[in-house]
Amino acid sequence: MKSDKWQVANDTNDGTTRERHSCHPSPVTSRAFTLVELLVSIAVIAILAAMLLPALSQSRQSAWRARCTGNLRQLGMATEMYWDDNKGNCFRYIFGTTNYGQIYWFGWIGPGPEGQRPYDLARGALHPYVSDSQVRICPSLNYALAQFKLKADGIVYSYGYNLYLSTASTKPPVAMGKIPHPTGTALFADAAQVNDFQAPASPSNPMLEEWYYVDTNTSYPNGHFRHDQMADVVFADGHVGFEKPVPGSMDQRLPDQNVGRLRSEILVIP
Repeated sequence: MKSDKWQVANDTNDGTTRERHSCHPSPVTSRAFTLVELLVSIAVIAILAAMLLPALSQSRQSAWRARCTGNLRQLGMATEMYWDDNKGNCFRYIFGTTNYGQIYWFGWIGPGPEGQRPYDLARGALHPYVSDSQVRICPSLNYALAQFKLKADGIVYSYGYNLYLSTASTKPPVAMGKIPHPTGTALFADAAQVNDFQAPASPSNPMLEEWYYVDTNTSYPNGHFRHDQMADVVFADGHVGFEKPVPGSMDQRLPDQNVGRLRSEILVIP
């Protein structure tokens, strides 16, 4: 007699018999991870994470740089609109003093200690064209850095105006039409400065701060090469380019912050 694991089935057509297996499943045994297998799995995950993190960081840096490029392009277009409304004249870096504060190209900053001064962007030359948009802020400038010193009681601007496009109030403004090489003349660039002379900064505690113009100063350089040691620059013809620091110009007070000088050729008006 067959074991009860098997059943006999009659074929109704030819009377023969055939055997078929019972549908009762076989018991399945489960096996737990061993400690060695668990450690190997953790090691593999750690290796994969280590491989992926640089790629993710690079993607983030690329996105930040693209946003910065877009910011500068919009500032360039806003400047062109300013020229159209002001007979082709460039705006000055400083417009004057009012309400115990100073009016700069970007707006008004009032009196008080560093990091506590009030500010008003509505007084800036480009405010009618960019309003209160975020184009003034570069995502690659680390405002959360422990060594960062705000100038006002909030973030003002991440970019610096080419100081050589500005004149004293007693002189006529620079006429855009008289700039001999617009494609090679900077309007704005990534800017910052290392401060070691203004509390809470000191010679023993240098701090990074916003800076609102770029020039050829050798004592306190103000180009900020924050995009993989490159600075974004928008030129007078509206295009955005990337600049390396002048060799040997990096500020050694905070060498890891990549503050240095831009080329004089893109700043000084002949």
